[in-house]
Formats: sequence, C-alpha cells, structure tokens
Amino acid sequence: MKVILNVDVKSLGEEGDVKNVANGYARNFLLPRNLAVPYNEATVAMFEARKAEIEARKEQKRQDSASLKDKLEALTLEVVMPAGANGKLYGAVSAHVVSEALAKQGFEIERKRIELPGAAIKSVGTFKVVIKLYEAQTAEVHVNVKAQNIEAPAEEKAAKPSKNRAPKSGAPKAEAAAPVEAAPAPEAAPAVEEAPAEAQEAAPAADDAAPAETPAAE
Repeated sequence: MKVILNVDVKSLGEEGDVKNVANGYARNFLLPRNLAVPYNEATVAMFEARKAEIEARKEQKRQDSASLKDKLEALTLEVVMPAGANGKLYGAVSAHVVSEALAKQGFEIERKRIELPGAAIKSVGTFKVVIKLYEAQTAEVHVNVKAQNIEAPAEEKAAKPSKNRAPKSGAPKAEAAAPVEAAPAPEAAPAVEEAPAEAQEAAPAADDAAPAETPAAE
C-alpha cells in the first residue's frame, strides 16, 4: 500500500515521505495510529499545503545534526575490555558496546547508525567509528580501546611462593639425614689400617731381642 507519512516514523521515514508498505502494516499499525495517510489526490494536496512547514522542520533537524556532529567529533570514547598480552581482545567491541559508551556520555545513538571498521573491533588501540546522522551527515568518533587490568596474574605470583615453601621445608630434613648416613664410612677405614702398623712395629722388636741372647750363651 502507498502511504504518506504524517510524522517521522522510526526505521521508515520522515514526515511527508511517500512510502510503499505492506497492507497489514499500514492497516494494523500506521493508519490506526495516524502515523500515515493513504496516498491519494486529497492527501497529496494536503501535504502540498504543509510543504513549507515540513521543510522548516527538516532545516531545524539539519542544524541539530550539525551541532551533534561537532560534539561527537570532539569526543574520545574509552572502552575497557579484557585482552591478552598480544593486545587481542577476549571478545570484541561491537556497535552495541559503542552505543552504550555513548549513552554514558549523554548521546543516544542507535546501534544501526554506528559503523565500525570491520564487523567489530578485536584488538586494543584507537579506532575511528562512523556515526550516521541526519540525511547524509556523518560524524567520526575516536574510540580508544584499552586492555582491562586483570588481577589474576598478581594472584598467581602471590601463590607461587606458597607452592615453593613445601619443598623448602622438606629440604632441610633431607640435608640433616645425609650427614648421618655418610659419617660412619670415613671413620671406620682408619681403624682397620692401624692394626697392621702395630704388628709391623712389634716384629722388629722381636728381631732385636734374638741377637742379644746369642753372646750370653757363649
């Protein structure tokens, strides 16, 4: 069905636009809510009379859009996401994420009006995001994607000493036991070697006594 929009309709068009829509959409939604009127000679003449008024409103929208463009382009959005050491994000910065970041700054921008470099941003860095404004106007917003500070590595560092403490506490026990096992071996060896030395000293003494008895016999 061919209709003329009576007011601005989100995702469809502006006041005074002529649109072809499904019959059910027109009869069940647009016409009952007075959002549009059927296209015919009477409605065309009515909108011709309102043409200057409609154009004045469009000009105001252009001015508002230009003001919004200046504000957006003066803005640098910061988005913090979990990332690895190589700068790759655990996830991605989507149009939805950018829309939420803009909302925090006071700008209500629909996701479909946000164009990202590629399907999504998947690494840390600064990127230009294009936002579609009124008619052909666009704004470029700088989005600075930063890595989130993850506390897990610090906890792991704190946990490492506790893991090393167990071997350290057991090590002295092993060191204390080692001297007990090694001590008997070197002490036993000298005792065995001293006995033959005494025997050798006794043998010469017996030899010296024998010649002393021979002159006494003569």
